[in-house]
Amino acid sequence: MSTDLNAGTGTGPRPSEPPLADSHDVIRVHGARENNLKDVSVEIPKRRLTVFTGVSGSGKSSLVFDTVAAESQRLINETYSAFVQGFMPTLARPEVDVLEGLTTAIIVDQQRMGADPRSTVGTATDANAMLRILFSRLGQPHIGSPQAFSFNVPSVRGSGAATVERGGGKTVKQTFTLTGGMCPRCEGRGAVSDIDLTQLYDDSKSLSEGAFTIPGWKSDSFWTVRVYAESGLLDPDKPIREFTKKEMRDFLYHEPIKVKVEGVNLTYEGLIPKIQKSFLAKDREAMQPHIRAFVDRAVTFTTCPDCDGTRLSEAARSSRIAGLNIADVCAMQITDLAEWVSGLDEPSVAPLLAALRHTLDSFVEIGLGYLSLDRPAGTLSGGEAQRTKMIRHLGSSLTDVTYVFDEPTIGLHPHDIQRMNDLLRRLRDKGNTVLVVEHKPEVIAIADHVIDLGPGAGTAGGEVVFEGTVDGLRAAGTLTGRHLDDRAALKPSVRRPSGTLEVRGAATHNLRDVDVDIPLGVLVAVTGVAGSGKSSLIHGSVAGRDGVVVVDQTPIRGSRRSNPATYTGLLDPIRKAFAKANGVKPALFSANSEGACPACNGAGVVYTDLGMMAGITTTCEECEGRRFQAAVLEHRLGGRDISEVLAMPVTEALEFFAAGEARTPAAHAVLDRLADVGLGYLSLGQPLTTLSGGERQRLKLATHLGGKGGVYVLDEPTTGLHLADVEHLLGLLDRLVDGGKSVIVIEHHQAVMAHADWIIDLGPGAGHDGGRVVFEGTPADLVAAGSTLTGEHLAAYVGA
Repeated sequence: MSTDLNAGTGTGPRPSEPPLADSHDVIRVHGARENNLKDVSVEIPKRRLTVFTGVSGSGKSSLVFDTVAAESQRLINETYSAFVQGFMPTLARPEVDVLEGLTTAIIVDQQRMGADPRSTVGTATDANAMLRILFSRLGQPHIGSPQAFSFNVPSVRGSGAATVERGGGKTVKQTFTLTGGMCPRCEGRGAVSDIDLTQLYDDSKSLSEGAFTIPGWKSDSFWTVRVYAESGLLDPDKPIREFTKKEMRDFLYHEPIKVKVEGVNLTYEGLIPKIQKSFLAKDREAMQPHIRAFVDRAVTFTTCPDCDGTRLSEAARSSRIAGLNIADVCAMQITDLAEWVSGLDEPSVAPLLAALRHTLDSFVEIGLGYLSLDRPAGTLSGGEAQRTKMIRHLGSSLTDVTYVFDEPTIGLHPHDIQRMNDLLRRLRDKGNTVLVVEHKPEVIAIADHVIDLGPGAGTAGGEVVFEGTVDGLRAAGTLTGRHLDDRAALKPSVRRPSGTLEVRGAATHNLRDVDVDIPLGVLVAVTGVAGSGKSSLIHGSVAGRDGVVVVDQTPIRGSRRSNPATYTGLLDPIRKAFAKANGVKPALFSANSEGACPACNGAGVVYTDLGMMAGITTTCEECEGRRFQAAVLEHRLGGRDISEVLAMPVTEALEFFAAGEARTPAAHAVLDRLADVGLGYLSLGQPLTTLSGGERQRLKLATHLGGKGGVYVLDEPTTGLHLADVEHLLGLLDRLVDGGKSVIVIEHHQAVMAHADWIIDLGPGAGHDGGRVVFEGTPADLVAAGSTLTGEHLAAYVGA
């Protein structure tokens, strides 16, 4: 009898057909409408390297991050229990009709790493965890488990009575100890804060004479000054310098106790703990300017004298392998550390050494060999943070995963881009789908598949203008295709400097006593491989001088209510123009003030927290997302209400405020600057939290353009700029210089180098192999000399 159950039924697979499971080889997106996408439908091939191109604001991130990656993460989150989901970020379903063939998405973005004072490069990449195990096994003398080498674990000792429930139950005396590696003095931070008492009070005065010099501490304040004066512990009429030792101790360090002031129970505690709780526990950046200035004056951070900044206890520093303790090892440059680990030959920990070597080699390979493991994670740039996150994925055993990268070449010298390309290919060759949002032609060139969005930015974008191969893109005639082979030419003549900015003996980080004269009145490009000392030179020796304006990519402080109109001060003249045209108060036209929709408080959306489940965001039904009361929207200026004006892109608003009833010169001037820096596609009311690093930098630049500064320092202004927009940026830099400003640009883009009047090249390598000026002169001289890495790449770029 036949055992083939399918025989004769016609339902079994034919031997020549591949299994059905192998047919799912694309991610299908149909009808994507997230942000500015206009019903986009694409098929992204799996297990291939797909690059998404298009001008800034064309919809690349909306398609890759806000649609494909967001839905993948949302579906994964839904597999967890409702309890676990309560602790996860809320993800709404993207606006898309069909998404098929998704795989697990791992997003490797440029979000700065958390600036926790105890987070370092080593703790962020597991390299420290492996070193701690290594020292607990091989370190001499042996001091304990891996925790004994961790600066995040304090040592704990305890003893007491414990009842053992066995038989009749008896009480036994127990003691326990946990050996941690944390330095007890600085609690694993490496620095201690000292409070300068002269900034808190004037010791020649008494409390009743108003001795306190702390902002906001007025002499009649019930909660602050009068608690001290009327506590009964201190003599309010005696000058502070005449206090006895006991009075001084009570004044500065007394533990919290209850005291009665005019029949009211208040808490009295020493001045120093009170200052620490009220001022030092807050984020410095979130403070008001006068409070921040006070904290900067009153508090000094010095290297911890007990651990010498290593964060580790004396015991942890006493255990050594081959003459080095764990602090010495973490302070080494990673390229040197990799060599040191390779020299250890210990069969008992061979697998651990192999894993550690692999991690350290990944650092070197990815171009971060100049870092050390004890470098605080908060000091890494966006590009460095992204590459540090990549290291965790390179050694991963996962395959058939979708990796999503956001401009992985940011902060990379042309010399390092080749390495990054190799890493992207390696991830793909392991059987993963790699999606990259990128502008650099060197990365676009290695794509298996290109999806070009456009044709313009903002409302003029959001469509797929090309899908196919790189050669197909070149011939397609789209904006990206036309500019793909653009090469800037060296300028025939350069400007003459009007003076110099002298830097002498610069020694920040890896700089080696650098002396350099930076010419003024011209466009200066500071170049060199990542880690060569460019930022150390400019931020350490130029920033902070009079008249120097630094415009970088650090996040702009602001909530989801902040937008380009509020940040640049553009909203003030707009509100006044609306108020004048309608004979009402300007405050009505603020969504954060009197004009706000009462249902959503001017947010335009209602946030519903579902407790254990993921919360949801819904458009406010009352104002339909417009953020204002209906009565406010009846007031018009030039035929538009305030919500319609905030929805305009900058380019449309420029025309609107230029003429007719809506003519507002003050608003037009700000809009002009926004268009100048290439942000013409941003809508005036777009939340700042949605802007990329490059957009944030250009927004800051726009606000500074009308300022007084004579020297502008820009940190990689081409970040996030399309090839076609780089030309626009060069025109803006030229206008700044021609207008009498000096512009210093830290940059890797060859088009900016070729366009500069003067180049200062640092190197020759990174970390301790860098830190020297290897070339000063014009771009033409650099190309002719060809003696540095930058010179070689610039010569190849301009076809010299």
